[in-house]
Amino acid sequence: MKLQLLLLAFLVSSAVQAEDIRLQPPKDLNGYFPFNPPSSLSEWDARKEQVRRQILVSQGLWPMPTKTPLNAVVHGKIEGDGFTVEKVYFESAPGFFVTGSLWKPKVIKGKVPAVMFAHGHWQDARLSLGDPDKVRAEIAAGGERFERGGRSIFQSLCVQLARMGCVVWQWDMLSDSDSVQFSREIVHKFAKQRPEANTVENWGLYSPQAETHLQSIMGLQTWNAVRGLDFLLSMPEVDPERTAITGASGGGTQTMLLAAIDDRIKLSFPCVMVSTAMQGGCTCENASLLRIGTGNVEFAGLFAPKPQGMNTANDWTREMATKGFPELQKLYATHGKKDNVFLLRGEHFPHNYNAVTRSAFYTFLNKHFKLGFPSPVIEQDYEPLSKEQLTVWDDKHPAPKAADPEFERQLLKYLAEDSDKQLRDADPQVLRQGVEVVIGRTYDKAGEVEWTLKDKQDRDDHLEMTGTLSNQTYNEELNVSWLYPKQWNGRVIIWLDDAGKSGIANPQVKELVAGGAAVLGVDLLFQGGEPVKQTRVVANPREFAGYTHGYNHALFAQRAHDVLTLVTFLRNTKVGSHPSPKSVCLAGFGPQTGPIAVAARALAGEAVDRAAVDTHGFRFGQVLDYRDPMFLPGGAKYLDLPGMLSLQGPQPRWVRGEGKNPESSAVEWLMK
Repeated sequence: MKLQLLLLAFLVSSAVQAEDIRLQPPKDLNGYFPFNPPSSLSEWDARKEQVRRQILVSQGLWPMPTKTPLNAVVHGKIEGDGFTVEKVYFESAPGFFVTGSLWKPKVIKGKVPAVMFAHGHWQDARLSLGDPDKVRAEIAAGGERFERGGRSIFQSLCVQLARMGCVVWQWDMLSDSDSVQFSREIVHKFAKQRPEANTVENWGLYSPQAETHLQSIMGLQTWNAVRGLDFLLSMPEVDPERTAITGASGGGTQTMLLAAIDDRIKLSFPCVMVSTAMQGGCTCENASLLRIGTGNVEFAGLFAPKPQGMNTANDWTREMATKGFPELQKLYATHGKKDNVFLLRGEHFPHNYNAVTRSAFYTFLNKHFKLGFPSPVIEQDYEPLSKEQLTVWDDKHPAPKAADPEFERQLLKYLAEDSDKQLRDADPQVLRQGVEVVIGRTYDKAGEVEWTLKDKQDRDDHLEMTGTLSNQTYNEELNVSWLYPKQWNGRVIIWLDDAGKSGIANPQVKELVAGGAAVLGVDLLFQGGEPVKQTRVVANPREFAGYTHGYNHALFAQRAHDVLTLVTFLRNTKVGSHPSPKSVCLAGFGPQTGPIAVAARALAGEAVDRAAVDTHGFRFGQVLDYRDPMFLPGGAKYLDLPGMLSLQGPQPRWVRGEGKNPESSAVEWLMK
């Protein structure tokens, strides 16, 4: 009778049902990405660490690849009016060349500041010169000052900074100018999956295998930026306490990311990209996992309290003065450094890094690096250099093979093997933290969960109930069914089935209930109807997983979230007056639910006492379709499913499908 009364209290505890937010259309790069500043520095420190790790994981940089010798080649020095420029190429990874121009003051005394200049989607940016008629139009509109210098915004910035006493590294985006190993079609215009690159071994970019290993164009460019900073800081004349980065458009994206993940950067000036609106439209600006639950304004916030400037234009940044920048000011004020963040209003200009914006950057740099020039700093004219003068490759320095698919495959293979070796040798915590980002939710942040009873039937020796679990924190819902023995032994078994909660009709479940265990069946997300054959993607015609999974968790991860919701409900005594289980067990034997059980158990830790799973030998790295329900960005990166199995902890487990199978049956083992 006591059990009946406790159970009744559990059943009648109710919650207001909310529609599962995951049933709405998936978020895309044109969504709304507000930033909510923290109320305290301790709160921000925890959030900052979480977002920073998310960026690193998304870029394939957790752990960082092995830093091999740069083998830098610097040649072809040209002397100009107050500056010099040299041609440079180095290897960010063996055989992977980064190309660019190294600008220096003509006279260097002592330690000098260094600036990294990332460019965006200006084709052949470093080597090109603008049309004279367009330059005159820019001058008439107030965007440029000189007919000569205005022909290259890239040379203009580098020349001026060198004249101000700075060393400047201006490097090429992949496929641009002298960076020839990837084609522009692959880097910026990728549209359709390539069957020849979609293979379990020797895969290419954009394939499911590349995504499950977190290999992307964006990640390669972020790595090139890290190695570019290594290159700059290797110069004895560079002051490591005065290092800056700037760039506009796609270069603004690169600026934000490097500033967010690399503490060696001391000043940042991302242009026309910090926004609560569009987050970056190119394939080179998106990566799976990157912006789930976050966005560009928060990325900029990760740089606080160090000096940071940005601007607005008549583009997606036009509302930044009222949406995003006030929140950044509040964050900087929390650090006691409100004046360290600066916004140049320029909504009357189109998308740009024009002379007005460049002047703002020079002035900001001059102030914080104490360069001693009159403020504001005004750019001076110069004679721009030709493509022939700046190009890195020549007869003595031949270019590598252009747009080589075999190089692409070999580079990805090298990076995957390097990552595997590092993870096997690393502290297990590195692996765990990577998996936590890949799944996107941990047990301690699984949410507040409430129960609503829908139906209860007396089945003689047990009760059968159906109802809804509402995760109030994340606005998610689960339909569940209980088989509850009247002579309950205190054990609850979460029974995951590929068919959903109807799977508790399994004869094995009846045997468990007859033995005194309560069994909970559940419809994980999109279970309970026709099986999902292809997952949803955003309304973008380009077949790139990052456009969907850069903003939304994969279905596999969302179903793992559902399991954590169930475990949290069972373990959370604050939910209601339900009897507290003596033990919580997890069972998953289907081709889909077995691996989900492994992932959830890896993150639930001691909250799950025992687990029984059949993995069916599943591997994320063998999924050949990025719309497959089992596709998981990053799933193969962290030693695939065996990596998740290694995180199960000391709690007992029964595993089939991974070599030698257990001698006992799953039912016998679950009832021990």
